[in-house]
Amino acid sequence: MHDRRIDGKPEVFGNAGGLFMTAMTWYDHSTRSIWSQPWGRAIRGPRTGTELRLLPSQITTWSRWEAEHPETLVMVNGIGGLRMSVAEFRENFVIGLKLEDRAKAYPYPVVKELGVVNDHLGEFPVVVWADEHEYRAYLRLAGDLTLTFEREGEKLRDVETGSVWDAARGIALEGPLAGTLLQQVPNLTAYDWAWFDFYPDSAFFEP
Repeated sequence: MHDRRIDGKPEVFGNAGGLFMTAMTWYDHSTRSIWSQPWGRAIRGPRTGTELRLLPSQITTWSRWEAEHPETLVMVNGIGGLRMSVAEFRENFVIGLKLEDRAKAYPYPVVKELGVVNDHLGEFPVVVWADEHEYRAYLRLAGDLTLTFEREGEKLRDVETGSVWDAARGIALEGPLAGTLLQQVPNLTAYDWAWFDFYPDSAFFEP
């Protein structure tokens, strides 16, 4: 997911109908430039080289999302719904993190099995969490503290203060850090081979 503002002005994008390195391409309505979807970067036209800002994103179930955001509106296709199975896809994708000029891929099945991963992306301490339904990625910083997280049932607990955290929302529920919110890390999910096509210098997490 990318911020579609260019020079502070929202841009409208459409499906260009072609592929670049086997991935979707967009066009912008203002200049008809062609954009690479994984990069969020214009690859042809007047805006070539312009790059959109990657935003934090998440994959979750509708039931979980609706419980937290009951006023959500849903865009559906012309047949009244969109149905797909993501079980197989999840076994073959990576959670790709990108901060400044650093990128790292975390295999979803590995993170799911471990429950939580404390790691560094360059100079940035990060934590990646996943279960059967969703994942999140945060900076594991709270003020001057660099936190180390452990899985505790459906929650996380930091070793440094013993605070209990809601993993899905990144907020401390109990303990000295109650009310503290972790900053999400810009990320995208992709098939493992597709991630490395677009980010060949990316690091790869191995436990």
